[in-house]
Formats: sequence, C-alpha cells, structure tokens
Amino acid sequence: MPIWKRPVDLDALNARNRNTLMDALGIQVTAVDDDALYGTLPVDERTRQPFGFLHGGASVALAETLGSIAANLAADPGHVAMGLEVNANHVKAVRSGVVTGCARPLQIGRSIQVWDVRLETEQGELVCAARLTVAVREAR
Repeated sequence: MPIWKRPVDLDALNARNRNTLMDALGIQVTAVDDDALYGTLPVDERTRQPFGFLHGGASVALAETLGSIAANLAADPGHVAMGLEVNANHVKAVRSGVVTGCARPLQIGRSIQVWDVRLETEQGELVCAARLTVAVREAR
C-alpha cells in the first residue's frame, strides 16, 4: 500500500525544481514506488570538487532533495515538511557517471519524519548513506 498522501507526478515535481539548486546541479526525480522515491545526480563539472571527485555537498543536496520531496508527499494535505537535520557518510569516491538516490522512510509521524537515503553508482556501489529528519507543520 502506498505511503503517499498526495498525487505523485514526476513531471510536475521536476518542473517545480526549475531555477533552483536542484536545477543547477542537474538533479532529477526519476521514479516512485509504494514506499520510495528515486532521483539522479550527474557527476560532472557542476558537481565535482577541485580534485575531480563528486563533491560531498552535492551528494547531501541530492539526499536532502529526495528526502524532502518524499516527506512532503507523505505528509497530510495542508502540511509541509521542512528539514531539521541531515547527516551523511561518504563511503566511495566517484569521478564520473550518474549517482542514483533512493529515499525510504524510517519513521513517518504526524510531526516528525525520518528518511534513509542511499546514493549508489550505476554499478550499484554505495556512494553515500544519509539520514534526513524533517519537521511536519501546518502550512500557512
């Protein structure tokens, strides 16, 4: 049974990200299933650090983006989810290609949600393990 409390339209989600950090970094929401949201980040001149590897901040941007979008889709209508804390363990250096992220809930409460976000290479190797905690509040 799906966890989403709002309609999920990938085209609309990606359109909403135009002219934002997500657009500048090339982040795309690519798929959704009953309990997970997926997205990609290119490893290119926008997302590499000076030594030629994927920048940890770009990885965190993907993780927080996917977790935040998922949290808002899982929140009750009339509510908004906003990040409280994100932590990330960077476990593999990547020089090129595309990193894919998957956000899955660890806890979906009325006021707090916790999301596990894993980023992997195209070969399925773990790049980053992140956890996002969000507060859920009434939208004003």
